[in-house]
Amino acid sequence: MEKAQPIVLDTSSTEDQSLISSGRRVIEVELKGVSSLLARLDHSFAEACRIMLSCQGRIVVTGMGKSGHIGGKIAATLASTGTPAFFVHPGDAGHGDLGMITHDDVVLALSNSGDSAELLTILPILKRQGIPLIAMTGNCDSALARQADVILDIGLTEEACPLGLAPTTSTTATLVMGDALAVALLEERGFTREDFAFSHPSGSLGRKLLLKVSDIMHSGDAMPSVTSSARVLDAVLEITAKKLGMTAIVDDQHKVIGIFTDGDLRRLLQTTDDIRATPISKVMNTSCATIMPEALAAETVRIMEDRRINALLVVDEQNCLVGALNMHDLLRAGVV
Repeated sequence: MEKAQPIVLDTSSTEDQSLISSGRRVIEVELKGVSSLLARLDHSFAEACRIMLSCQGRIVVTGMGKSGHIGGKIAATLASTGTPAFFVHPGDAGHGDLGMITHDDVVLALSNSGDSAELLTILPILKRQGIPLIAMTGNCDSALARQADVILDIGLTEEACPLGLAPTTSTTATLVMGDALAVALLEERGFTREDFAFSHPSGSLGRKLLLKVSDIMHSGDAMPSVTSSARVLDAVLEITAKKLGMTAIVDDQHKVIGIFTDGDLRRLLQTTDDIRATPISKVMNTSCATIMPEALAAETVRIMEDRRINALLVVDEQNCLVGALNMHDLLRAGVV
């Protein structure tokens, strides 16, 4: 029996163009909405920044529905860029979570309409406690705006949703305004890449800026070394056992006097067959690269690239061997 052929749906170019046209229209509408924020960035934005900079506690971001989702992201961005912040759901705030907000905090409330019932319910409590309130809203005549100390206007004329119902342009504009706040505060505080790394220790930047050589090096019995009286065969056995592609050559005080790599071995075998009797001191490389254990692991990458090598010896201030690492260790640690 002949096998049935799979049915292939014919997607017409007309349908493709219709979908692409819809996508482009959304992007164009949202671009227009975001661009309109430029004209609204005035002294109110600067005042909001000053209030947040003078905050002795944390920035408490709150909002309902889609504004709440955006608020969570804004709070996370603030917290990761030097402005301590967290998100509180206004519904939960009315059922006990208001206790998370202190007199030292500043509240950043998000609502496009400015009339979210759950949000308005908690405003009298915040005002009674004298907590500064910054409103980010699309309606400067709303109940939220009237109670705010500062209003950040994100008012828009058109949502990207053709029904004019689903928050699209408004949420994008709110997110952009939140990013503007976070970056303005970051720059005013002099927040650095190193500061960013401390709040992102698990990220690639954190690993590159915080991880030290001592955190990833092989030490103790795991670091390869032989004495200057050893033979090449002894060095080969050490390289094989420690699996770092090289071994250090040390003197009686355990100071590094050279290195021997598997590359050195391959080159040596082209000139001699007797590695049993050859002293390692005759063939070791005395101009080996070293690094200190407190150096940043990222620095080893530069050294290896400049020297075109794959491994490094780690020494202390007296040039005594304390560890070893290779490119594979850097890859596993996420430094490369």
